[in-house]
Amino acid sequence: MPIAPNTKFDHYEIISQLGAGGMGEVWLAKDTRLARDVAIKVLPESVAADAERLRRFAQEARAVSALNHPNIITVYDLGECAAGHFIVMELIAGRTLREQLSEARLSLTAALEVAVQIASALAAAHEAGIIHRDIKPENVMVRRDGLVKVLDFGLAKLTERRGDGVMGRLGEEDATLALSPRPPVAPSPRPPFRT
Repeated sequence: MPIAPNTKFDHYEIISQLGAGGMGEVWLAKDTRLARDVAIKVLPESVAADAERLRRFAQEARAVSALNHPNIITVYDLGECAAGHFIVMELIAGRTLREQLSEARLSLTAALEVAVQIASALAAAHEAGIIHRDIKPENVMVRRDGLVKVLDFGLAKLTERRGDGVMGRLGEEDATLALSPRPPVAPSPRPPFRT
């Protein structure tokens, strides 16, 4: 089904296209239940026919929704309707880091601020066992107020922390378990220092 303004995805109404990439098209839409604008990432039919890419699309939604961090885009919903498979995300008012960099160089202070926020997002994802694997200026949005948001976890790998602290790759069946909230781990007591 072709997507055009006024196309319905469940209770979301398409307004206009925001962009496109390897894993889908992103559209501006209206959430008619909550009366707010959202971004909807739609998986094209040609890609949805590939079971592996469809699995990665759903994994992206689960991975991002498992994270709660101010520098990571928020996922609201994952769905499927006659128009296709889709992920509903917060709409970010701003520009990609690539767009910013194409206009002017960032000052050292601004570059450090962006880098610290990206590092904070990635550290939170790594702590949850998620490795982004596709950090580039196109996947980083900078809001008008300077807040940075990391996007597009479509190539993310899910990992598991073993007893020795090393991260290992998870199998397909372990992916959902890795995304479940984990209770905080108390630090191991250190033996007293001896001279």
